[in-house]
Amino acid sequence: MKEPAVPESNAAAAPGQRIIKKYPNRRLYDTDTSSYITLAQVKQLVMAHTPLVVRDAKTGEDLTRSILLQIILEEEAGGAPMFSEAVLANIIRFYGHAMQGMMGNYLEKNIQLATDMQARMAEQAQGMTPEMWAQFMAAPGLMGGYGEQSRQMFSQMQEQMQKQAEQMWGAFGIKR
Repeated sequence: MKEPAVPESNAAAAPGQRIIKKYPNRRLYDTDTSSYITLAQVKQLVMAHTPLVVRDAKTGEDLTRSILLQIILEEEAGGAPMFSEAVLANIIRFYGHAMQGMMGNYLEKNIQLATDMQARMAEQAQGMTPEMWAQFMAAPGLMGGYGEQSRQMFSQMQEQMQKQAEQMWGAFGIKR
């Protein structure tokens, strides 16, 4: 199949970024390997920390977020979901809410903290026996640092909300 031209204005990708094209028939084409790939293979690229962008093959529109959400949906439907129904409902409630931007930032920072902690634990666990790993996980305060950082971020978010509310009420001549 001959590759259709993608409008230049929409085709730009960051250097080193893998370009995946999505065709109207819902097939994904990896321009790096010149082959069609599956959503599972896109997930493997994400797991390998491969920078990528998914573009509509016809318009060049960036579809990356949509594809990543599709991967999450499949993972959530596939057995051991990460999010409870209550968590998903609460996330939905933040859309269109004044706190939407702050909550997204809060979640992003918390996930980055958890990822960093996981990397540190993996680094420290190299060469450990299962018994040593069990002792390591049982160590007091292992999760304390993560919990404290999360609490600090939540406090900062609350302070930002309070300042914004005071500014908003101040604009109406209402003081605390």
